[in-house]
Amino acid sequence: MPTPILIAQSITKSFEGVRALKGVSFDLQGGEVHALIGENGAGKSTLIKVMTGAITADSGALVIKGHAVAHNNPSLARSLGVAAIYQQPSLFPHLTVTENIALALEQGDGRRRVDWKARGESARELLARAGALIDPGRLASTLSMPEQQIVEIAKAIGANAKILIMDEPTASLTDREVESLFKVIAELKSQGVGIIYISHRLEEIARIADRITVLRDGEAIATRDARQCDRAQMIQLMVGRAVNSVFPKRDVRRGEVALVLHGVSSRAAGVSNVSLEVRQGEILGIAGLVGSGRTQLAETIFGLTPADSGEILLGGKAVRVSAPADAIRNGIAYVPEDRRKHGVVLEMPISANTSLANLKAVARAGLIDSSEEDELADRFIHQLRIKASSAHATAGTLSGGNQQKVALSRWLATNPKILILDEPTQGVDVGSKSEIHSLMVELAERGMAVIMISSELPEILGMSDRIAVMRNGTVAAILSREESTQSKILSLAFGHTRSEEVA
Repeated sequence: MPTPILIAQSITKSFEGVRALKGVSFDLQGGEVHALIGENGAGKSTLIKVMTGAITADSGALVIKGHAVAHNNPSLARSLGVAAIYQQPSLFPHLTVTENIALALEQGDGRRRVDWKARGESARELLARAGALIDPGRLASTLSMPEQQIVEIAKAIGANAKILIMDEPTASLTDREVESLFKVIAELKSQGVGIIYISHRLEEIARIADRITVLRDGEAIATRDARQCDRAQMIQLMVGRAVNSVFPKRDVRRGEVALVLHGVSSRAAGVSNVSLEVRQGEILGIAGLVGSGRTQLAETIFGLTPADSGEILLGGKAVRVSAPADAIRNGIAYVPEDRRKHGVVLEMPISANTSLANLKAVARAGLIDSSEEDELADRFIHQLRIKASSAHATAGTLSGGNQQKVALSRWLATNPKILILDEPTQGVDVGSKSEIHSLMVELAERGMAVIMISSELPEILGMSDRIAVMRNGTVAAILSREESTQSKILSLAFGHTRSEEVA
């Protein structure tokens, strides 16, 4: 067997007294996809940060392309051919795509004249190799999350990386974009590039990985040939137990109508003539293609982009939701898709994040009672199984899945009547996904009305009592749980009428 192009031996790392890595060993061959899987908090992100030089290991050895690396840093890692594509792209929003790519790839002393034509052509070529037709002249701030991800891939291709780390690269991509990415991965493998692939989508792992290494609680549990490790085995290795049901849906008695939309439109949001209702104890799924208006509808209901026509009724009473404060006052909570940008404040502790939407619950005489705030946070840390050293740990030190749980706890702390969840399990491991789904059912059983937006059709079908399919900013149809199938949902999302639906 050839010498690996990357070797990590007995890597350890601790944060604030919590051991994130406990003697982890890992290696990568050129021309292979080595999947790194595990629950949120298992240590995956910490390990790749050690490999890319973002953080320094407390102990252990790192060898990259035959070079023993004693003191790794981002510049050294890049010079040795290491590149990373993270779940949250790191583009400069006020620069163009061309400028972002050039900034990552070009070197110079600042005195030479910039060849803008060559820059643009290079960017266009790299984007094409990444399988995307994106105008290089666009500002990064105008790109969707999938488009930002593609630009990051183009940057890595342009850097001629020989060790490519992909952290949840398909979390925000459509099926077509995923297929394009897999073609790029196959091409990179044929060129001898070694790829470390991190994903919670186990069906992807089974499809493209050559080997699989499982982390659990900071330890490397096992490395397996991907062809000899099925989904059930992967789950059991990840969580230390069999997960019997990722979608633990139970029948819940539905109560009164909690929310009604009558012909609701918002020009700013691109939402047009939406009519639907959701009852107490019901989970209403919102499905549709990327750009169909799902998130924009949630933002209209929550008052981020208020409705300019139509009617919103809460508990049978017409209300005006002109801002999020109106929504919160009326018992509406919204957990957004982008948790790092809108869900949590990374620099603040868990306790402050948890109380942020309901400060009056932890305030006395206009001052925050820190003991009350800690008690509130501790309750949700226990209830949602948030992995953290204490309520004082900053949100930025948590794994992605635990950040999602903190974002959820903030809004549960407001005791809402209507909870809107936008991609609640995106980038979340299978164990945490099952926990979040169980919590959704528990909230429904308490009489809460839940609106769940998801791009994952198995999740929509597995957790929804009814499904509203959106297209072009409006609701194309509402399906019962019994009549819903993947083909029906996709058919409606693509613009077919009910009579034209694929059986």
